[in-house]
Amino acid sequence: MKKVFLAAIMLVGLSISAQAQEKNALGLRLGDNDGFGGEVSYQRYISSDNRLEFDLGWRDSKNYDAIKLAALYQWVWNIDGGFNWYAGVGGGLGSWEFDDGRIPDGFDDDNDSGTFFFAAGNLGIEYNFDIPIQLSLDIRPELYFGDDFREDDFGPDIALGIRYRF
Repeated sequence: MKKVFLAAIMLVGLSISAQAQEKNALGLRLGDNDGFGGEVSYQRYISSDNRLEFDLGWRDSKNYDAIKLAALYQWVWNIDGGFNWYAGVGGGLGSWEFDDGRIPDGFDDDNDSGTFFFAAGNLGIEYNFDIPIQLSLDIRPELYFGDDFREDDFGPDIALGIRYRF
């Protein structure tokens, strides 16, 4: 899991440093459990109507550790002034580890782990303030594949984002 985490950090770092110009946004995307509760989010505009978004989510709890990297291509449409709405498609990969040895009765005391990948859609609305702050609210339904990450293989990830634009 450490290798996946380091590779994800390097990928995000390389994309930021290689393209550090105007039309970037960096911040947090705070959502529900499927996005692991919080993600570091980076957006890079390709043109005024299109951008890429990379999100790194993680969880470190008593019995469950996971990391997830998502990459999305988004189309952006202006509503009025600083209001935009956007839609996108993408996917990602992740790794999880579960240790049920600390949970009393009812578990098999096995340590489970695995990797997964997913396909995702994205639909949201955002507001770009006159200062370089962006607020967004979006939904990212995700369809999971591999290693029993979720029993139902589907997760609707609803999140509030706050990013610094530069």
